[in-house]
Amino acid sequence: MTKRRGSRHAQRGFTLIEMLIAIAVLAMLTTLLYGAFDSLERSKDGVTEITGRYHEGRAAMRHIAYELESAYLSTHAPPDPNLVVQRTAFVGTQDSPADRVDFNAFSNRRFDKDSHDSDQAEISYFGSRNPDGSGQMDLARRVSNRLDMDPERGGRVQVLATDLDLFDLTYLDAATGQWTDTWDSTQSLKENNRLPLQVKILLVLNGGARRSVNRSREALRFMTKVSIAVREPLTFGVVP
Repeated sequence: MTKRRGSRHAQRGFTLIEMLIAIAVLAMLTTLLYGAFDSLERSKDGVTEITGRYHEGRAAMRHIAYELESAYLSTHAPPDPNLVVQRTAFVGTQDSPADRVDFNAFSNRRFDKDSHDSDQAEISYFGSRNPDGSGQMDLARRVSNRLDMDPERGGRVQVLATDLDLFDLTYLDAATGQWTDTWDSTQSLKENNRLPLQVKILLVLNGGARRSVNRSREALRFMTKVSIAVREPLTFGVVP
């Protein structure tokens, strides 16, 4: 009799309270594991985003530096002013949060060997509002391989870097040794038909603070100085 009662006691299952406790513990462990994996996934996405932003900023800086180094001016013109069909310029203006610079450069790349394009191009860098309605400012580049009388317009526009905080350009005047915030080779008496000795470029991209919950991500800063190789206007043998 005792042996049979003990056998029934050994085969008894879980009580309802024991099942509820087991389910609660399992749910707690599942929540903790999900939180840990979710945190790892968000950290991975954050690192990937920052890495991509660094690559975007460095690529934009390389592009800007390469083209500014190739800037030039030309005073070559036909004897008859009515036959003038193109002009060159280097114009830098201040704006917020992005400055603008328009110039001519020997930077046009010809991918078709039978192309009739030269290596000359009109280049512009400026801030452009993103059309998605977010209000963010992007860094845009304009390029035209057809030189004309208006070196500030025409050609095609592309976005080099998105969501910028600042694009600041300053110019070193070889005559005074001073840095200036603007430059105009077409109008200013002191800068007429002259190029700056150097250009200092500061690009600050938003690191994701506007999209993060705690707003703790810092902005990404890129800065460099470039020297312009051809500082004197090209004349191509103009007869005095």
